[in-house]
Amino acid sequence: MLPYRFIAIEGNIGAGKTTLCEMLSADMDCHLILEQFSDNPFLPLFYNDPQRYAFSVELFFMTERHQQLQESLTQPELLNTVSIADYFFIKTLIFAKNNLTEAEYRLFRRLFKVLNATFPKPDLLIYLHRPVSQLVANIQKRGRSYEAKLEEDYLLQIQQAYFNYFKSETNIPILILELEDVDFVNNPFFYKQIVSYISKPYSKGIHKIAFTHKIRDQQ
Repeated sequence: MLPYRFIAIEGNIGAGKTTLCEMLSADMDCHLILEQFSDNPFLPLFYNDPQRYAFSVELFFMTERHQQLQESLTQPELLNTVSIADYFFIKTLIFAKNNLTEAEYRLFRRLFKVLNATFPKPDLLIYLHRPVSQLVANIQKRGRSYEAKLEEDYLLQIQQAYFNYFKSETNIPILILELEDVDFVNNPFFYKQIVSYISKPYSKGIHKIAFTHKIRDQQ
């Protein structure tokens, strides 16, 4: 049993966060919260013309995430259930800061603060870290046409934005899993390792676990 009520699993594009959430939810009978990114009509337009559609795509994401989390985390019947989400609401601000102009971001941040005021923070925030080269390989493998134009520089910017946030967040435990090219879907050993790590209690602040060659050799 997980020692948390609300776990958010974050990561860069292509890190495997949704897949891990689905596996954990199925194994542990958790309430699953998955971001409905495919419903964003501005997303394909944004990948083709980021400057023009950045504010629209981020505003849509923010309102949709807010509504979904508000509905999911306030249901009385879920008070004694572990909830696992493949995003944390702060993701809204991380991507917006990277994608918007300075003036747009100032306005966006004001709106975000209003919506974020009543949200509970996760009891554990997990970040799946992979090298950008592996992210690109994963993105290509899943074959979403609107992601075809994603560049490594953009993924690096998003990665750095997450790390900058982690340095400023001192009120919750943050577990960074450095996965490299670990395939936890097809290799049960790695999945069990992840489960064992997230089943432990952690103090507030950053905690890092690297899947080293030593761990790999045990499979």
